[in-house]
Amino acid sequence: MSAMAWFAVLVFAAAYVLIATEKINRVAVAVGGASIMLAAGATNAERAFFSEDSGIDWNVIFLLLGMMLIVGVLKRTGLFEYMAIWAAKKARGRPFPIMVILVLVTGVVSAALDNVTTVLLVAPVTLLVCERLGVPPVPFLIAEVLSSNIGGAGTLVGDPPNIIIASRSGLTFNSFLSVLAPFVAVVLAVLVLLCRIMFREAFRYDAERAARVMALRERDAIQDPRLVTLSLCVLGAVLLAFGLHTLLGIEPSVVALLGGLLLLALSRLDATEVAKDVEWPTLVFFAGLFVMVGALVTTGVIDDLAHAATGAVEGKLWPATLLLLWASAVLSAIVDNIPYVATMSPIVAELVNAEGGLDKAQVLWWALAIGADLGGNATAVGASANVVVLGIAERAGHKITFWGFTKYGLIVTAISVTLAVPYLWLRFFAF
Repeated sequence: MSAMAWFAVLVFAAAYVLIATEKINRVAVAVGGASIMLAAGATNAERAFFSEDSGIDWNVIFLLLGMMLIVGVLKRTGLFEYMAIWAAKKARGRPFPIMVILVLVTGVVSAALDNVTTVLLVAPVTLLVCERLGVPPVPFLIAEVLSSNIGGAGTLVGDPPNIIIASRSGLTFNSFLSVLAPFVAVVLAVLVLLCRIMFREAFRYDAERAARVMALRERDAIQDPRLVTLSLCVLGAVLLAFGLHTLLGIEPSVVALLGGLLLLALSRLDATEVAKDVEWPTLVFFAGLFVMVGALVTTGVIDDLAHAATGAVEGKLWPATLLLLWASAVLSAIVDNIPYVATMSPIVAELVNAEGGLDKAQVLWWALAIGADLGGNATAVGASANVVVLGIAERAGHKITFWGFTKYGLIVTAISVTLAVPYLWLRFFAF
């Protein structure tokens, strides 16, 4: 690697250590690291602000902004409190059944929507449920974000890396559904069992609080029926447009932003007040992180790592599958999985072609998808949904530290990626 590449690695590593140890605010670290990369020439303004491969992913930023505006309006309708009461009553006020409901709903919805949108909608409900029952919300939020990353791996549209893989490989929506959805269903079931063990101290049942919740009427929580109807119509239109974005030719980020601005205009609410609910520090953190990761892409660090990993096992399909699976999981825990998958996709395509394009060789695409999607669960900054939930929790007064998340994320990632090994073997090599 060049001297500039080593410099970029050093800056990124230092920033990552500071984020992990939380000695300095993570937003300041991300912005500071990005500034150093720009000042030193590891990247430049054109690459950082305008490049799709090595710059700020404005699609992610504006998708988040649009959905945050929609959530900001929804919060003022009482709908989240309605859903919180409904979930609590269905579980009869018992914390673990409530967590199971929220985890499964999050996982299933994340398969249809992107996982960031899902956690933006589910997190406010979770905070209200926990407040009503007097239980700590942090374990519930962590469980949900883990579920969102797992559920998003199950379909072509559930996670951005899958879209990149589909574009490069020619794999269809049904291909993703038939190969990844069964595996994801198993991993979600395992996650529920792990939650029972990992968060057992959070399941304190308060009979008095539960009785008060059971006595509540969900309808009483609705503060503005007109705004509820309007919000659900706009949200429904946005979600429909997400599903049809390839036919419409409109990016999900544009759909979300238009939906958020339209709802804000029709709601007649004070735009300044709604804007206060936007997680601005989270958006700035993402921008800084994208610039730092982009510098690693620009200086060839990620490309060198990818070539070294795949070159070592070329022509050996099963070893290549294992290496790609675990390397993708490890690297996606450290850097954002979108530029990683974008860099790896052409290399995987070459390996598949080297195998003569055999059906069995398609296992390399699935190893890349599973490793990149599930590896995001390993650390607090491994996936966009993780960062968003940390921001929501901190804003609500329930700070989730880097290691507070990562100590659970590492366990779930290690087990879920381990489960992928026999699954891929049975699916592509055993018969």
